[in-house]
Amino acid sequence: MAAVVALQDLRRPAVYALQTLAVAACYYAAGRLGLLRRLVVEDAVVTPIWPPTGVAVACLLLFGLRTWPGIALGALSVVLSISSVQLAVVGTLVGNTAAPVCAYYMLRKVGFRTDLARLRDGVALVFLGALTATLVSATAGAGLLVLTGKLALDAFWLVWSAWWAGDAMGVLIVTPVLLVLHGARRQLRAPRWKEALALTVVACVVVPFATHSDLSMLFLVYPLLIWAALRFQLAGSMLCALFASVMATVAATDPVGPFERLTHIQVMIQLQAFNGGMALTALLLSALITEQLHTRRSVEQACQELVEVLEHLTAGETPPDRPPTSADDRL
Repeated sequence: MAAVVALQDLRRPAVYALQTLAVAACYYAAGRLGLLRRLVVEDAVVTPIWPPTGVAVACLLLFGLRTWPGIALGALSVVLSISSVQLAVVGTLVGNTAAPVCAYYMLRKVGFRTDLARLRDGVALVFLGALTATLVSATAGAGLLVLTGKLALDAFWLVWSAWWAGDAMGVLIVTPVLLVLHGARRQLRAPRWKEALALTVVACVVVPFATHSDLSMLFLVYPLLIWAALRFQLAGSMLCALFASVMATVAATDPVGPFERLTHIQVMIQLQAFNGGMALTALLLSALITEQLHTRRSVEQACQELVEVLEHLTAGETPPDRPPTSADDRL
């Protein structure tokens, strides 16, 4: 028995170390992907979407606060891959670690559920996880650039807003996709696969055309998002939004299509407006539809139970005991 206990004690640090390294590796990989498409705003390098922030928030929500060292290690690896150790680098590291942790605490405080099956969960992720918590990383990063003299004071707000928008987009687009993929382990069914295939084909045709056309056809993406949300809820809408966001970012950083002949600042504004509106539409619409579907199923189940009770009472039998249920349990 003592040997078994000792072996378990040895396994726990080893598992924790592996988990930390895995989180750091995922963060670093997401960071390198984000840096493939970057823009220079007032001599500062910013990314329209910063996926590591979304990865970090998802890891914290799924595996708990103990994953923060992996986030810090991944952030350090990304920063060191493009810069040397300086005061501004330390500030970026602290901000990129603290922002997801703040998002985790705020979301847990309001009872956030990772299945995003309620509208309140979608609203919390948007306003607390994406728009509020990322203020920390943007303020720390842009502020230390000013303090160290690498950024002029009059350019602070422009760089700050671009930094904040990139981190917020990472949470809005990447975090829901990772939560969906994690939940897919428990839902391996593939209903309506023919319709899903049709939606995929249409998206692969419409999205590249809309994001690379000179005719400003970005609005064509929204009917696809509505279709995906109505038929496939969060999984369909967020995967569609992720694909559209990637294609729009590629077009913006080339720049081609609706982003051609625009300045870097105009490109950032137009791209972030498109990505933000699209992510909000996909996330909140799918959360609302999912919540309504769950409510309808709970009502149908309650009606079925009532019919069974009435049938037993009509037949003069004692209705079978049922465990007490509530609407909150079904939702």
